[in-house]
Amino acid sequence: MFKIFIYTTLFFSIFTFSQNTIKGKITANNEVLAYANIYIKELKKGVETNENGVYEFTNIPNGSYTIIASYVGFKPERKKTTILNEPNYILNFNLIEDANVLDDVVVSGTLKPVSRMETPVPVEVYTTAFLKKNPTSNIFEALQNVNGVRPQLNCNICNTGDIHINGLEGPYTMVTIDGMPIVSALSTVYGLSGIPNSLIDRVEVVKGPASSLYGSEAVGGLINIITKKPTTAPLFSADIFSTSWLENNVDLGWKSSVGKKAMTLVGINYYNYNQPIDNNNDNFTDVTLQERISIFNKWNFERKNNKEFTIAGRLFYEDRWGGEMQWNKSYRGGSEVYGESIYTKRVELLSKYQLPTTEDMYLSFSVTAHDQNSVYGNTIYLANQKIAFGQYTWDKKLENHNLLLGAAFRYQYYDDNTTATLSAEQTKIYSVFLQDEIKLAEKHHILLGARYDYNNNHGNIFTPRIAYKWNPTENDVFRINAGTGFRIVNLFTEEHAALTGSREVIITEDLKPETSYNVNFNYLKKIRFENGTFLGFEASAWYTYFNNQIIPDYDTNPNQIIYSNLNGYAQTLGISGNIDLVTPFGLKAILGFTIMEPKNVQNGVSSTPVLTEKYSANWAITYDIPKWFLSIDYTGNLYGPMRLPILGDLDPRPEYSPIWSLQNIQFTYKKFRSFELYGGVKNILNWTPNKSAPFLIARANDPFDEDVEYDTNGNVLATPTNPYALTFDPSYVYAPNQGIRGFLGIRYTIF
Repeated sequence: MFKIFIYTTLFFSIFTFSQNTIKGKITANNEVLAYANIYIKELKKGVETNENGVYEFTNIPNGSYTIIASYVGFKPERKKTTILNEPNYILNFNLIEDANVLDDVVVSGTLKPVSRMETPVPVEVYTTAFLKKNPTSNIFEALQNVNGVRPQLNCNICNTGDIHINGLEGPYTMVTIDGMPIVSALSTVYGLSGIPNSLIDRVEVVKGPASSLYGSEAVGGLINIITKKPTTAPLFSADIFSTSWLENNVDLGWKSSVGKKAMTLVGINYYNYNQPIDNNNDNFTDVTLQERISIFNKWNFERKNNKEFTIAGRLFYEDRWGGEMQWNKSYRGGSEVYGESIYTKRVELLSKYQLPTTEDMYLSFSVTAHDQNSVYGNTIYLANQKIAFGQYTWDKKLENHNLLLGAAFRYQYYDDNTTATLSAEQTKIYSVFLQDEIKLAEKHHILLGARYDYNNNHGNIFTPRIAYKWNPTENDVFRINAGTGFRIVNLFTEEHAALTGSREVIITEDLKPETSYNVNFNYLKKIRFENGTFLGFEASAWYTYFNNQIIPDYDTNPNQIIYSNLNGYAQTLGISGNIDLVTPFGLKAILGFTIMEPKNVQNGVSSTPVLTEKYSANWAITYDIPKWFLSIDYTGNLYGPMRLPILGDLDPRPEYSPIWSLQNIQFTYKKFRSFELYGGVKNILNWTPNKSAPFLIARANDPFDEDVEYDTNGNVLATPTNPYALTFDPSYVYAPNQGIRGFLGIRYTIF
């Protein structure tokens, strides 16, 4: 009996504690991947492949494991396996380029995870691999190579801006983080520059109204920044680069386990540029000087049945200034030397909690506080904004129906010291929404959605939408989307130029919410050739019609910016196309184009909107040379003419911009273990907007308008010292002022 006990004990000891070896090779496009990362999730143990793409784990206990292979620029691959007394277990991986795959899981179009090929709402996905093709210090600049999306600078001095989608102004674009609307109103002007790329897993873009799910501000489209999960993020990452203009950027990220049921991810971004440059000789800084720090922390808690629970927070501080070259902080707010100085403090908190029920229910919330202390010459702007948002969703499947029910509440407090805000504004919006995706047949789906909002200032708002999807084959998708959108107005967001020059702000009426109607046709096709080449093609056509649109009037009186609801309508017609190409010989390309016909009709008179291009193109071309461990990225964009805000008939600056293009090249060396070295040249054509105009900033020699004379009606007079009858104004801006510059950086990643 004792012997049986001994043998049984030895058997179970061997079974439990037997050590195994797992090894294999990582490849992609028939080439080995040197220094790819392999990670055993349950053991929290990782290794890298050697120069031949081979990896090996030793002393692995018997058990079941999830093994993850990953490499920068490729989609991670997971395999589940059970190891039992295996001294030489072989497990190979073949990774797929992730920047061009059309089978990504997206959440932005329907507020639920779904394959990009299956969603009725077209969603474009841009991973970190795409963002690294042209390294930038923030998401605002990183979006410059996304088709139909244009970061627009609104001031030649402070270099603030917003993001245009399909020609619509920045206030029509909602920017969310993990689906939470924390970048809105005041922060659309300053908050975008503070989102570090180190925390981004991917960016999802929805073009066209998304108000039926996201409410106000999602009239023109949605940019949803999905942050990394602590469970899948690298153990440590660092991305550091500098440019020949002495712009310095540091991105750091790391994760750790806290106890047995929590993991935390920390991301820090620091950016510094402190080198005044005036290449266009107007005595004003070409680029705003900045010092910025952003700290991001995300927690993931392990719960029963894999229920989700995450909490994330971000602290952001920025000090930026631009102005006359001799300006320093002793002149802040004075009338001796002109400068624009902005101090920004921002706190964000967001969370998502899956309810402990058998039904798929979530509670989400976000809270933000934004404090602004700015001076524009001798104009002081102080603003404070607080936003609280909560949302409940219930995802329910019933036979051929996939239902999403939700309720939301949003509170916004906003106060500033301008004449547009005589007292603090407190806005409350109560919302309920319902969405039903119906499977009509195997290849036919229809989505019906509606949202009801009650706003304490504007009353009842109803926004329906409908979408139809047809999959004639597994590689073809046709979509038709139609819906409405609405937007509540925040004047400072509408036109930052109201504070940066000497124009008077005139509001002629109580501004009503804008409403829009949109229809979009979309076709998506993917082709895989026998030689391994992948080709994806997407084409869209859309029409957008606006009522009550708020358009700043620069023309009636050049010395005023007049705000009113449009007595007429605005519309945009457009087509766009995207091509994704991956070849087995190392060539990858993303190409896009957009053609638009925007028009405003006021009192029967048609005009072209200001700062709206009629056509654009974008590209990102990569060529990998594995035997040299080298990747070459060539990125760029091209924009057609756009109407510009000139100050009158005597203004010598062109009313329309020329055709212009920003192009960049990058070389990345990947031979070293865990390291990538990269460098290149930005704006290789050395194009700047001052080359097509006699000057950019009107009356740069007299920023306080001390020598400007007016007639009895308030119109500027042409004088010997002011022959063009101008006032100081820096809003004639449509492109960055930076010329050619080199950059050099290093990336270090441990999984």
